[in-house]
Amino acid sequence: MTSILALSGSLRRASFNSGLVRAAVEVAPAGITVTTFDLRPVPFYDGDLEEAGLPAAVFALKAAIAAADGVLLCSPENNASVPAVLKNAIDWASRPQGAIQGKPVALAGATPGGLGTVRGQIAWRQSLANLAVPLLPAPSLLVSGAGDKFDADGNLTDAQTRDDLAALLTAFAAWIARGR
Repeated sequence: MTSILALSGSLRRASFNSGLVRAAVEVAPAGITVTTFDLRPVPFYDGDLEEAGLPAAVFALKAAIAAADGVLLCSPENNASVPAVLKNAIDWASRPQGAIQGKPVALAGATPGGLGTVRGQIAWRQSLANLAVPLLPAPSLLVSGAGDKFDADGNLTDAQTRDDLAALLTAFAAWIARGR
């Protein structure tokens, strides 16, 4: 059994990327378990908070990452880069004796635009490489035209995208099992 923690880089109620996270739980093939973590309670990184002792939400985030075999980042693209909420979570997860270093990561992202978060995923690759995070080389999931693939509540309704997400999870679990 491979355990994957899926994190959304958006806090919006009907977020496409939160919809990808929910869909990953639903379409996970046999032998793969996908769990989620709500990033809303995680405060912005603050060295003073860290020095005083990890906030409970940060401790829980780091524990969830440590317990997973891999992490799936479902990330929107904000201003051709990464969203603050997910970057903040990774910043906390990298701080001392970080839970994210050495943890396999795969990327997915959905956007209404035509490029399917490709620029954001390039930015993630640069940031994660700096943290010595092994990143699934291929495939990644780039969902463009998301407005036509999700319902008004942010649920993934497009059958091909659901199949592509299941294929990504399968490839990610196989890559983890091979030891990268």
